[in-house]
Amino acid sequence: MYTRRTLRRTRTGTRTRTAARAGARLLAAALLVSGCSSGSTASSAGSAAAAEEAVAALAPLPRSTPAALAPYYGQRPAWRDCGAPGFQCTTLKAPLDYAEPSAGDVRLAVARKKATGPGKRLGSLLVNPGGPGGSAIGYVQAYAGVGYPAEVRARYDMVAVDPRGVARSEPVECLDGPAMDAYTRTDVTPDDAEETDALVAAYRKFAEGCGADAPKLLRHVSTVEAARDMDIVRAVLGDEKLNYVGASYGTFLGATYAGLFPDRAGRLVLDGAMDPSLPARRLSLEQTAGFGTAFTAFAEDCVRRSGCPLGGRKTTPARAGKNLKAFFGDLDTRPIPAGDAGGRRLTESLATIGVIAAMYDEGAWEQLREALTGAMRENDGAALLALADSYYERDADGGYSNLMFANAAVNCLDLPAAFDSPDEVRKALGDFGKASPVFGEGLAWASLNCAYWPVRATGEARRIEARGAAPIVVVGTTRDPATPYRWAEALAGQLSSARLLTYEGDGHTAYGRGSSCIDSAINTYLLRGTPPTDGKRCS
Repeated sequence: MYTRRTLRRTRTGTRTRTAARAGARLLAAALLVSGCSSGSTASSAGSAAAAEEAVAALAPLPRSTPAALAPYYGQRPAWRDCGAPGFQCTTLKAPLDYAEPSAGDVRLAVARKKATGPGKRLGSLLVNPGGPGGSAIGYVQAYAGVGYPAEVRARYDMVAVDPRGVARSEPVECLDGPAMDAYTRTDVTPDDAEETDALVAAYRKFAEGCGADAPKLLRHVSTVEAARDMDIVRAVLGDEKLNYVGASYGTFLGATYAGLFPDRAGRLVLDGAMDPSLPARRLSLEQTAGFGTAFTAFAEDCVRRSGCPLGGRKTTPARAGKNLKAFFGDLDTRPIPAGDAGGRRLTESLATIGVIAAMYDEGAWEQLREALTGAMRENDGAALLALADSYYERDADGGYSNLMFANAAVNCLDLPAAFDSPDEVRKALGDFGKASPVFGEGLAWASLNCAYWPVRATGEARRIEARGAAPIVVVGTTRDPATPYRWAEALAGQLSSARLLTYEGDGHTAYGRGSSCIDSAINTYLLRGTPPTDGKRCS
């Protein structure tokens, strides 16, 4: 599946790009429980409920710290200035393999901005923007540490740790810039055996590159290990409990922490929640339906506006989707110019990613509408290519961050592959097409990548109950494209102390995106420890 980047509006109204990544590629795997015959959210909910009953719960770890881990928990950080005004950085160590701590270490990059006051300090507040693969340090320095409510930053040290394999924490690397350019152009809607072979070859090359770069680390970048790393960070910071705000995939990381250490879970906010009880294929299918819902909302808005390239006022969302799909089909055979210095053209795969990138935030709909107008009416793919590049974190010099590499590394380790072969994908195309006529085919094929991963998955789908944990706030948005609202309902139903907070609206995640109702409820919880009433709804 895909990963994405979102646009977050700060309190001044300026849009700041963040690394809040979760959902889309979150599921480099896919979803569709065997036997599921429909991509609709209604039928998915019933099947998913049955799936939750069938999986075991994540077991908590012993309360006492093993002697072999004591040196890690007893580290004393050496803080230093690190470029961003007001922030300090340090490097901590964690065992590469928690089952064998003597086998070596992994270095974790940590950043903090100390509480500014006034008021009594409440400890550290760790943040994670999702992905997996999003840089938490980039997020805290660009957004959370400067854009979270002033009263929250006054009382908490704002802290971020890049998870193992991500950004500054021994990043996994797979392909260089030119090779990634080729990879992102690969046709993910193959029409024949030759195109299918080319897609499989691209997945193999990507996986082999990752395996060659980090053969040992690649076996130890799971979400469970990242959650255990956060407990070391908590202890080193001197906090008895972990206070945490996680978005998208960050909700899975935070929930996993609560499941492993329920007695150490403090004030946890899980915004844009994942359902940890689902296998990869169902995750991808339900996420595909989420993007279908988001596109319908975008299409309804677009056709009401003058000059919408998808149709006029009487155009239905279904017709608008067919018009976009036809445009994608044209690009499949005839990519268009994109004003790229290196000669790249807008292909079907890049255009699709550009559209998906704008589905995360309704604030990007105008930008998408203009980009589609340029591409569909003026044969100019520059704006759509720019959206795709932003999503992939490709810079002007043709270099890529390690987002996509870390994303695959974590996803392919956390869950068994969604599909084992192209034949399995073909059998599921009908279900994915029902979930989203526009995106379904591409998202189904994108879910094949873990089939060729060089490391066998170590995780599996599990319910997370975190019995004994303090109240945990789970936030869901009703038309979230990347983490469908049903997932928030499911996670809230699993966590023994959850309080479900609902935002009725569009976009991915809810905190800090313009709802005073959502922001007030979360701020009250973080500052006073008073969670919202379970089932509270905001708009």
